[in-house]
Amino acid sequence: MAKILTADIGGTNSRFALFNTANGTLEMEDSIWLKTHEASSFAMLLEQLWDSRFAAVPGVADSVVLAVAGAVLGGVECRKLPNVPWSIDIRSIDFGTKKACLINDFAAQAYACRTQAVDKAIVIQEGIAHARGALAVVGAGTGLGYSALVPTEKGWTAIPSEGGHMAFPFVGKEEAEYAEFNRNESGRNWAEGDSVVTGLGLTLVHKFLTGEELTPSEISAKISSDSETAKWYARFYGRACRNWAFALMAYGGLFIAGGIAAKNQTFVIVPEFIEEFHNSHIYSDFLHSVPIKLNTNEESGLYGAAFYGVQLLDE
Repeated sequence: MAKILTADIGGTNSRFALFNTANGTLEMEDSIWLKTHEASSFAMLLEQLWDSRFAAVPGVADSVVLAVAGAVLGGVECRKLPNVPWSIDIRSIDFGTKKACLINDFAAQAYACRTQAVDKAIVIQEGIAHARGALAVVGAGTGLGYSALVPTEKGWTAIPSEGGHMAFPFVGKEEAEYAEFNRNESGRNWAEGDSVVTGLGLTLVHKFLTGEELTPSEISAKISSDSETAKWYARFYGRACRNWAFALMAYGGLFIAGGIAAKNQTFVIVPEFIEEFHNSHIYSDFLHSVPIKLNTNEESGLYGAAFYGVQLLDE
């Protein structure tokens, strides 16, 4: 039996868990959530972890896999976490094992799709999944994450992406006006996925449509499925999912992960979401065939990191 220490370090929460591989499956022994911004550095975050009631200590794990919301270099370094004011370099950390690495947080979400973390995922569209097809993952929370999972001869490989920082595509005059509004309000070089299909994006589209400046939670509590805010946001979310399904030709299906849809399923259930996902003058049949599931498990990134930790032990 092996033990695997995992983390999912995001812009809001940093989740940690200790898994074992008893009975040939992943079993979570313990987990803890810490507030990312309450630590002024990664070293301080680890100090908070070791000083907590969490069961793991350095040296207890056979492998360590930390999923981080940013671009990972060489499996050891993340120089810029877009929504966190510090960097991570695990070469300066002694975890008590040489089997330690960083992976992108949405690579972890992709690996999670091969675990029990998605057993209770909600079906948005039935479709037909091809066993050897690429599987797409999209999720909106503090940021917009993209990843893919592809089969290999030795198992599965997740393809990380920082696609949330691509310029977001808008259609028509009214959306063009919103694009400029979004760019000005967000202070970014262009309207990007991270400012459109995220918590910030929900705040901005609601402000554009109503003039009200509210937090995402306040908006979710106030709006209904037939509000313009819900329709616009669902349309943008559907567009992000459709474009990623196109980019990968996701015959293996598409999983929606992350906080926004998990907390308010309206945004992926209202007709505007699936209508926009199907919207194609050439590949509508393909888009209708893609299985879409909503993963509401907020600890799925930990399971995905653990899944990769098992593969790491075999290298």
